[in-house]
Amino acid sequence: MQNRSDPIFLNFADASATVLIVDNTPENLVALGETLSPTYQILLAGSGLQALELATAIPDIILLNIMMPDMDGYEIVNRLRENSQTANIPFIILTATDIYDDKQYGFGLGAVDYITKPIRQPIVLARVKNQLELKFSRDWLINQNSLLETEIDRRLAENQLIQQVSINALARLAEIRDPETGNHILRTQTYVNALAKKLQNHPRFESLLTPYYIQQLTQSTPLHDIGKVGIPDHILQKPGKLSAEEWKIMKTHARLGFDAIDQAERDCAKPVTFLTIAKQITLSHHEKWDGSGYPEGLSGEAIPIPARLMALADAFDALISRRVYKPALPFTEAHDYIVSQRGRHFDPDIVDAFTAIFPEFLAIAGRHTENSHSI
Repeated sequence: MQNRSDPIFLNFADASATVLIVDNTPENLVALGETLSPTYQILLAGSGLQALELATAIPDIILLNIMMPDMDGYEIVNRLRENSQTANIPFIILTATDIYDDKQYGFGLGAVDYITKPIRQPIVLARVKNQLELKFSRDWLINQNSLLETEIDRRLAENQLIQQVSINALARLAEIRDPETGNHILRTQTYVNALAKKLQNHPRFESLLTPYYIQQLTQSTPLHDIGKVGIPDHILQKPGKLSAEEWKIMKTHARLGFDAIDQAERDCAKPVTFLTIAKQITLSHHEKWDGSGYPEGLSGEAIPIPARLMALADAFDALISRRVYKPALPFTEAHDYIVSQRGRHFDPDIVDAFTAIFPEFLAIAGRHTENSHSI
């Protein structure tokens, strides 16, 4: 019984193969057919047009006479290369000449070998066998690579799904503590994605907002309020306005969320892009462009771009959402408020992007609605 660690030897010599022989001389067709037929399935073509027709059966190799009256071998090769199904069939050139330039031209077209007439049976058998073994080996490797790529794609997709489910589970944990947020996570995630895509060609943002980064950014946004799990219920669920002391405690959720994700990132063997972005969003999405936000009082470009995007998305959704301590604002009033905070609370260019795609924001809110709004 073979041990799994033993090397694997592949024998392609016995593989069933089809050989197409193309020659306008009947004697050559007969001679080659008799030579190869005991080992291989044989197709015979006496002209270029017949060769092109039989090639659609996709033989494993073609023995091709170059000098033929109606269509020479080079023209046949060029026609085969124009068809994606026959383009990669290997071919051996049959020729009565041994001229270097002819050989060079043939190899340039993709010939795998040359057989010079008159035909010698042992040479034909050996060269056809060698080229078929190379072809089957190549095909086997391509197939194995394809299977490997499929498996890698499957595992990546599975890991991506597990990662997304884990993120959503953590985000929902914070949401359970604050039940009035409802579809807030889904809406803000989609708002941020829309803003990022709008800004990906903007000179200030294009170097960062690549398609991959936007995908990672979108994946990170549900964790923006994960720190709320550390806020006491009597503050988090208070139906009225918070006192100064309570508000001080509430603001710690940004640092609590950052610390939790930072610890998770330090536990990883290497940096994880979406965790790095999640830390920026969690810590800094309450910072303001003019420096009046929290927890660090950052301003302008010092605020990470993901946090700036999240700041607008989070504020807009808070405005249009009903809470026990406030009614939902109509969309137009929420829009006007965001615009009024251009250069104060929010990055001016992000506000401009918001204004440009405001109908998209309305559509997102409509798809994931909880409360009715008047426009």
